[in-house]
Amino acid sequence: MQPDIHSFVKEALTRGISKTEIQAALRKANWKDDEIAPALGLYADVPFAIPVPKRKPYLSAREAFMYLLLFLCLYISAISFGTLLFHFINRWIPDALQPYGSYDLSSVRMSVASLIVAFPLYLWLSSLLAAAIHRDPEKKGSKIRKWLTYITLFIAAGVIIGDLITLLFNLLGGELTLRFTLKVLSVLLIAGLIFGYYLWDLRQEEKEA
Repeated sequence: MQPDIHSFVKEALTRGISKTEIQAALRKANWKDDEIAPALGLYADVPFAIPVPKRKPYLSAREAFMYLLLFLCLYISAISFGTLLFHFINRWIPDALQPYGSYDLSSVRMSVASLIVAFPLYLWLSSLLAAAIHRDPEKKGSKIRKWLTYITLFIAAGVIIGDLITLLFNLLGGELTLRFTLKVLSVLLIAGLIFGYYLWDLRQEEKEA
């Protein structure tokens, strides 16, 4: 947010001008909505002689730890689930060059163990953080939450793009097999679900803002 718009909003509110009028004036001056909203959002809709600032959410070390752990559990769960899907596909459609298959059962055990630990922990942390946001809606504006969400969206988008490129590359080369296609779809499903959920969450937050 730029200092001049902050000063303008504060001065306008001091003179009793409504937020709707301020927003309309700034739009006419070619300010963008994503620049206007944070400036107006600094002040509460409370009748008073001067603008009343909103309380800024405080990011505690505990909150940062919980969000970092939450997304770590998400990544572990996604990778472990993908590993299990690949194993099932390999068992269902064996490699023609290895008719008897060579399966690394230790990786399967590790994936199952990781899922048993990480996914319930992810759900539990999600419920704790959701409850905290419900008690104090300002916590939804946590910077670390937004940063980790956008990083997750970036990683998921990168996986989806790479997955589709790989699919198209093999399709153009005439090397598209059922086994390969199922693996590509598995990766696409996992990354797509993560991307879709967190994109939906961000849009819900924008609607409530």
